[in-house]
Amino acid sequence: MDHAMHHHTGAAPGATWSMAIRATLHCLLGCAVGEILGMAIGTALLWGNVPTMVLAIGLAFVFGYSFTLFAVVRAGVSPKAAVKVALAADTVSIAVMELVDNAIIALTPGAMDAQLSEGLFWYALLGGFAVAFLVTTPVNKWMIGRGKGHAVVHAHHAHH
Repeated sequence: MDHAMHHHTGAAPGATWSMAIRATLHCLLGCAVGEILGMAIGTALLWGNVPTMVLAIGLAFVFGYSFTLFAVVRAGVSPKAAVKVALAADTVSIAVMELVDNAIIALTPGAMDAQLSEGLFWYALLGGFAVAFLVTTPVNKWMIGRGKGHAVVHAHHAHH
């Protein structure tokens, strides 16, 4: 194996903004589905804020990972390898996203106490996701540029 051939100076050729945005949207969609589901379940069961948020974040990770898993398995990677790829690609994205999103919900006055039927809850959630998206996209772009994160996913796409 000649590693000199594979060594790029500067950014990897694949780290485009559109790729970073796609990767982030994939993750965001999974997070949003999981989080809204978690909030809905927690609210339906009349749980307090903390258990509801824990459930929502847990489901956000589950859905965030599974969206990537489907994409990678579809690209012809074995499920076992796909789990590793999803963990590598999405842990940072989801963690950053959930941190930002939940911080914004926590910092929005009244949002934690707002019900799913109230506009404030959705404004805080969507506003949080919007900011999380803006924060996570450059993180993903940087990770792809360094051959980490979603670059791993795209490397698999290229070889199949």
